[in-house]
Amino acid sequence: MSLSIAPKTSPLPSLSPEEALPGFLARDFLSPRIDLNDKIVLVTGGTGSFGRRFIEMVAAEFKPRKLIVFSRDELKQYEMAQDFPADRFPFMRWFIGDVRDQARLEMAMRDVDVVVHAAAMKHVTIAEYNPMECIKTNVFGAENIVNAAIKRRVPRIIALSTDKAASPINLYGASKLASDKIFVAANNLSGEGGPTFSVVRYGNVVGSRGSVVPFFRKLAREGASSLPITDERMTRFWITLTQGVNFVLSSLEMQKGGEIFVPKIPSMRTVDLAKTLAPNIPHTVVGIRPGEKLHETMVPEDDGRSTVELEDRYAILPSDTPRLREAYLAAGARPLPDGFTYASHTNPERLDARALQGVLSAAFA
Repeated sequence: MSLSIAPKTSPLPSLSPEEALPGFLARDFLSPRIDLNDKIVLVTGGTGSFGRRFIEMVAAEFKPRKLIVFSRDELKQYEMAQDFPADRFPFMRWFIGDVRDQARLEMAMRDVDVVVHAAAMKHVTIAEYNPMECIKTNVFGAENIVNAAIKRRVPRIIALSTDKAASPINLYGASKLASDKIFVAANNLSGEGGPTFSVVRYGNVVGSRGSVVPFFRKLAREGASSLPITDERMTRFWITLTQGVNFVLSSLEMQKGGEIFVPKIPSMRTVDLAKTLAPNIPHTVVGIRPGEKLHETMVPEDDGRSTVELEDRYAILPSDTPRLREAYLAAGARPLPDGFTYASHTNPERLDARALQGVLSAAFA
């Protein structure tokens, strides 16, 4: 069994020793890793950028009993199913459904071992214009996932979040912060031996739908006279889709319940990104859009007090669970100093043009 798109085991292309890139780019989040062989796995938003890559990598690496794509777009499911023919991938299941519908979620979660919740409204501007739709999907949808998982006693649930959920200034970020709180608090409701809930939070995904990278590339291909830059000071965190999937798989293995896992990933100014992608095209400063930040934060200072540091990530822990913190410290995690914050503009791990080329080569290989 194999896929045409095999999972990459490292986010870096082959380089000669004299071209060696910064060591932090070698983080692949491959270990630890949950074993999904003979497991039933459900992915909400399974036809999205993350969901599709997750399905590709899991199908290539493991032999799950069932791998369930749960989403509401029948055309995307139909098109995706063409790449997973039943004779080669007999474990694939295709569920049309909406996270707003708890009854449908309960049906889909029967006998499920792992839920990866990736469904969300993610576009900042669209969420601002359609606030109630955003709340129904991102907040009420999170509640429905929790209730359905508890009712079906799903052992492991992990939800995808965003850096915009930290100290949010837009509705999308605020809705994902509410979602994060719901999943963390769900551990208080699941009961002895019940489901374990955790969250992963990371930054911009290179090459995902809606990412600025394909947008800049499209403009360059079409011969644009300039690239729009919101602010030359703006910085963002960057992660590849493959790294994101690996991070989820490793966080699933590590989870004890209640953590918000944050990967250590590099930052870059968006203006440097534009210069690397299209060095001969000038820039036009268009100003920050409504709801947009100059810099992004993944661990705010107020959360830093309850955060521990591991080799390749941080874990924000609930402040009312001292035993969880003690368990992490006993396993080798380190407490962080007073005033700690993890933000894109103060992140010491920065991408330069050459390092970005390595990331892009891996992301679009």
